[in-house]
Amino acid sequence: MKSAVYSWRVSPDTKAALEDEARRLGESMSELLDRIAVEWLDARRHRNAGTDAEQLRMRAGASKAIGKIAGGDGDRAARARATVREHLGHRRAR
Repeated sequence: MKSAVYSWRVSPDTKAALEDEARRLGESMSELLDRIAVEWLDARRHRNAGTDAEQLRMRAGASKAIGKIAGGDGDRAARARATVREHLGHRRAR
């Protein structure tokens, strides 16, 4: 059972076109607008489903590499600033 009410402003031309279409289809304005909204939402869900599937595929591929890099230097992060400065110094010296 429908119990929620929603209203919005449309141009007179849009309202007339919607009324004409509802009349042509033998539906009330409420039925037409509800059907339009449901179809639009379904189309968005369907379009986004492909995007979601693509995201899952990319994440699965990326997850194969996560945690796989082993440098063997547990203090590397603590020395990062000094290491970067050293590399930059070598570049500038060239």
